[in-house]
This record gives sequence, C-alpha cells and structure tokens, in this order.
Amino acid sequence: MTLKQLAQIRRWLRLHGCRHPLELQVWDLVLTAWVMALMATPVSMLIDELGLLPLCLTGFLLPSAYAALRRRLHRAGRLRCDWLTAL
Repeated sequence: MTLKQLAQIRRWLRLHGCRHPLELQVWDLVLTAWVMALMATPVSMLIDELGLLPLCLTGFLLPSAYAALRRRLHRAGRLRCDWLTAL
C-alpha cells in the first residue's frame, strides 16, 4: 500500500468520521502500529534486538493486510466498507 493510498483512506475517514467513528479509531490504531513499526525497525537493529524484527514486519504490513481483509469481507457481503472507493 502506498503512502498516497494511506492518505486517501485517512482523508475519507476524516470527512465521514461522524458516521463511522469506530472505523476511524481502528484506522488510527492501524496507522499508529505502522508508524511504530517504521520507527522500531532501525532501533531494534541498533540495539541488536533482532527478535523484534518479525513484529516490526507485521506492523509494517498491517495497513495492507487490514485493507485486504476489509475488501474481502465487503465482497463477501459480510461487512460494508464505504472507503474502498477512496483506493
């Protein structure tokens, strides 16, 4: 997922957040985990804690995995996801 796509989803959720407050909070958590993973990767290498790298990779891939999960659930008719149009 590109930074532009992340920004488009974030913008859509900011504009429609009053109708989707929980979805906005979940996306904020996903982005927080993504930023923490970006920051923790070089730090874990510097302090020689290579055991944290799989956790950092998971956090780095979390926005793409979350969007893919939402897309799959939307297509299956189990969950409505209006911000897919922003991608």
